Amino acid sequence: MLQIIIYSAIIGIIGGGCIAAGAARMFHAPEIQSMGAFRTLGELNACNGDPIAHFSFGLGFFFSAAASAVAAGSLTQDVMHRIVPNWSAAALLVKNNKVEETVQNPRKMMMAGSVVGGLVVIFLNTMASIIPEKLSLIASEVLGPATTWLINPVMPAIFWLAAIDAGKTTGMWGTVLGGVSALITGNATPGVVLGILIGKSAEENGYKSKVVQILIAIVVILFVAIAYFRGFFGKF
Repeated sequence: MLQIIIYSAIIGIIGGGCIAAGAARMFHAPEIQSMGAFRTLGELNACNGDPIAHFSFGLGFFFSAAASAVAAGSLTQDVMHRIVPNWSAAALLVKNNKVEETVQNPRKMMMAGSVVGGLVVIFLNTMASIIPEKLSLIASEVLGPATTWLINPVMPAIFWLAAIDAGKTTGMWGTVLGGVSALITGNATPGVVLGILIGKSAEENGYKSKVVQILIAIVVILFVAIAYFRGFFGKF
């Protein structure tokens, strides 16, 4: 047990710090090189600097990550991509609600991410190690499908409603790209998040902005590439 805690602490602290700092650096691109997942940036933006929203968003994936850890004995990608960045942001925003000084500060996010990552990974790995095998089978058969339902279609629906609530332009982009993403990947969430980013950028800067044009071009190329390598065109 002690060995699991030590290893988990090392992985959680280093991984959590790096992931949180990388997410914060994405807010400063292209002036500096970013190093985070694009969807993480969109999800952090979607919470709009509200600590409760950040915590609630991470909490939803925490339960699914816990179920996966118990059932399969492994951590899902949501631990580092969603739980750690959002809970780190929530912890910082409680004391200071200025995102420029907290969520967008790589140094502060790295420190918060190290603490959150260490605690989360230790808890999940420790819990998975003490759960009896029979309970793991129950978790795999019962909680596994529940996790699937949470990821799809519950989360896509939540982001789609957020896109519609953000305005006509954002709602249109979120709906279109969400549908395209659902057809190509089977999950609308990435497309809706990209739609929110494009829609809000277009509302603020207009379609003549180079940033908006480049963003649209990147998204089009991205979906075409994903569709090609997944054999979507052949199936279509």
